[in-house]
Amino acid sequence: MAKHLRVAVIGDQFVGVDLFATALQRELTPVVGEVEIVAQSAPWPDTPLQHNAEVKEFVGDPATVAALVQDADVLLTHVAPVTQAVIDAAPALRIIGCCRGGPVNINVAAATARGIPVVNAPARNSQAVVEFTVGLILAECRGIARAHAALSQGVWLGDLYRYDRTGRELRGQTVGLVGFGAIAQALVAYLKPFGLHILAYDPFVPAVRCAELGVEQVELDDLLARADIVSLHARVTPQTVGMMGAAQFARMKPGAYFINTARGPLVDYDALYNALHSGHLGGAGIDCFPEEPPPPDWPLLRLPNVTVTPHIAGSSKNSAERGAEQVVRDVANFFAGRPLEYCANAAALATKG
Repeated sequence: MAKHLRVAVIGDQFVGVDLFATALQRELTPVVGEVEIVAQSAPWPDTPLQHNAEVKEFVGDPATVAALVQDADVLLTHVAPVTQAVIDAAPALRIIGCCRGGPVNINVAAATARGIPVVNAPARNSQAVVEFTVGLILAECRGIARAHAALSQGVWLGDLYRYDRTGRELRGQTVGLVGFGAIAQALVAYLKPFGLHILAYDPFVPAVRCAELGVEQVELDDLLARADIVSLHARVTPQTVGMMGAAQFARMKPGAYFINTARGPLVDYDALYNALHSGHLGGAGIDCFPEEPPPPDWPLLRLPNVTVTPHIAGSSKNSAERGAEQVVRDVANFFAGRPLEYCANAAALATKG
């Protein structure tokens, strides 16, 4: 049994050091005995995420991270940059835990070359995104956000009761889910009570799964032509970048609504602006942007038929707690010799024999 394991923890203002420490005490201490924690905290989300040529969506200085982990057996983080230089500076490092779905702030290739597994936390925020998506659909389709924005400034938009300005009830409408992975599949149970007919497009999901959930599986063009509400849930890949562009928005029904709680790169936002500004689309609810934060003078922010939120769909106290718990549980699995639940680089385990 290993003793006096040294764990470097880099928390932030969402997944704090305290959450990691609680999970370590509950999950890892019974396995390895004494755990020594060395910690620092990054100023995210108060400081926007950064990108460089090696890693993406991080906050912090690699040199500071390297100094913290130089004697560590374990590194736990959420958004700290874990570069080749950081890994090289940590000769004792045996495992890295990153409590997010895609560990894009980790140089996974460098970790794999060292035989260091990177455990992560896919689906940690799925429930948060599901609930937020329902809220954004309601806020946009029923004009809740713009009514609040006006009234908070002392403007009574009584004309939102006019027939030509009010929205429709969700019951009886058709919603199309573009991408039908874990989040979209979980969303089905929340949409059905509204009496919505649900379409799904995802070439990687078997038809039998859609049938099990009572969802009609269709091709993308068919979905866009039939849906009153199109909600985007695809992953970002070279094939899906810009998948919602001018041709796709033109194919949508006049007056339809577009919702994006997935990722900004999936959308051509100039094309979306044109579809909204022209009146072809009834409105949009947007939580993800091509640049975050978007410029204050970005034209899309000025449109009256748009509800915008600052990429917070996945944010909940539960998802922060769940992320820390998932990665620490896998760190405990690693030291106990048990199979890992989630590992971003299984090849690193193979090098361990």
